[in-house]
Amino acid sequence: MSLEFISIKPKNSEPKNLLVMLHGWGANAEDLAPLSSVLTLPDYQLLFPNAPFSHPEVPGGLAWYALETGKYEGIEESCQLLKNWLLSLEKDTGIPLSRTILSGFSQGGAMALDIGINLPLRGICSLSGYLQFQPQKIASPVPPILIIHGTNDMVVPLQMAQKARDGLTSISAKVEYHELEMGHEIPTDVIPIFEKFITAT
Repeated sequence: MSLEFISIKPKNSEPKNLLVMLHGWGANAEDLAPLSSVLTLPDYQLLFPNAPFSHPEVPGGLAWYALETGKYEGIEESCQLLKNWLLSLEKDTGIPLSRTILSGFSQGGAMALDIGINLPLRGICSLSGYLQFQPQKIASPVPPILIIHGTNDMVVPLQMAQKARDGLTSISAKVEYHELEMGHEIPTDVIPIFEKFITAT
């Protein structure tokens, strides 16, 4: 079993880098794909994978794992699928993980943090996300991390972003952290911060 995804290449050049964006709980790849028209990343190929599980209530919605029961059913399978898919990308695209940014929104942000800190990525971005685990110190360097969260987020409370920041900092991760006056969303204010992190990392 692999992951289906939407791939968007640069218009006028061969991509030198990859940006992977993981959607949130109840959404799908098409939810974040429109960001490709507002991001200015001319040498990036953008990949938007679909989570493997159907959402229990949203028609056409998908989930990386179950949230409705509080038991995170499917999380181990989903993490393994995502890790295997990420490791396969260099063979398919010619672009190594060292030139790959892994990002995600909400549950996708949690997946990005969970999987990303153990891979030799260029960077990790969590947008309105959270930590679904307590990070442990690892021997290899942790990729640079960007966390952006809304002070008015009613879905994933701000305290969860602060906890993620503190937990990752405690394992010596380099974390760039931003709180913006917004809800559970990706408004235009987020784009310049997101782009700057990607291009500077």
